[in-house]
Amino acid sequence: MTSFLISHPSFLTHDTGDYHPERPDRLRAVLAALDDAAIAHLVSVIAPAATLEQLTRVHPQEYVEAILGVRPPAGELVQIDADTIMSTDSAEAARHAAGAVVAGVDAVMRETAQTVFAAVRPPGHHALPSVPGGFCLFNSVAVGALHAQAAYGLKRVAIVDFDVHHGQGTQAIVEPDPRLFYASSHQSPLYPGTGSARERGVAGNVVNVPLAAGSGSAEFRTAWGDRILPALDLFAPELLIVSAGFDAHRRDPLAQLNVETEDFVWLTEELMAIAGQHAEGRIVSSLEGGYDLEALAESAVAHVRALVRQS
Repeated sequence: MTSFLISHPSFLTHDTGDYHPERPDRLRAVLAALDDAAIAHLVSVIAPAATLEQLTRVHPQEYVEAILGVRPPAGELVQIDADTIMSTDSAEAARHAAGAVVAGVDAVMRETAQTVFAAVRPPGHHALPSVPGGFCLFNSVAVGALHAQAAYGLKRVAIVDFDVHHGQGTQAIVEPDPRLFYASSHQSPLYPGTGSARERGVAGNVVNVPLAAGSGSAEFRTAWGDRILPALDLFAPELLIVSAGFDAHRRDPLAQLNVETEDFVWLTEELMAIAGQHAEGRIVSSLEGGYDLEALAESAVAHVRALVRQS
């Protein structure tokens, strides 16, 4: 079946300034590599903007309006916090990034695609309901998950996160709702300083596996194979959403894990097997981190190839 690649031009005009690690070249590298790979059955789709109704399922209306209201003149930047920057096109990009995940959910639920990769920026998993941060403005994967509940009546929606940084924003949204599941492997200690294995949610619906600096393929696969994947399988998701950050790669400059590209392929195949068993193969993956351009592009292509091959 067809797989969708969902993106939008505003993702490239979201300007974070010179030398910022979360820069447009990241997405250019991913899109160019995917184009060069010419992956069969991968169809490009333009992301819609998330509606206010969709955004306010996750974020308070006053927060949404505040973010959408930050539109500095062209060429000027607004610093939201120490790491998070907005330009004139950033609000539009954040709205379309959330809309990309919503469109992905619609595509797999309506059976127009089996799997989806949302090639977006800014990333989203650090965005709390009322607080931006960590380069993130709206929590795109959470917006998609709550859309799946509201629009399709799903009772079990899972979000899994293999970004090197813990998605504290996603966890905060998921942990009070037993119909949602969140699992993360991440380097610890590292920004944002959350993600202890003791954080379990209201019904064991949160699974965190912190990894020490220097951990590589063996530790990464053990974290997922022994802890996260069995818990995900037990949850039996009707839909699987992935926060696909590739900054656990050994070449990434912002962290100190030693994961290889092949590990992302292995994990994607394992996730697809669980989605095939419980969710009719429905999986929506959204780009989060990854800051070495070559490693990011290589890993994203490998991840998407596995999504398409397994669908």
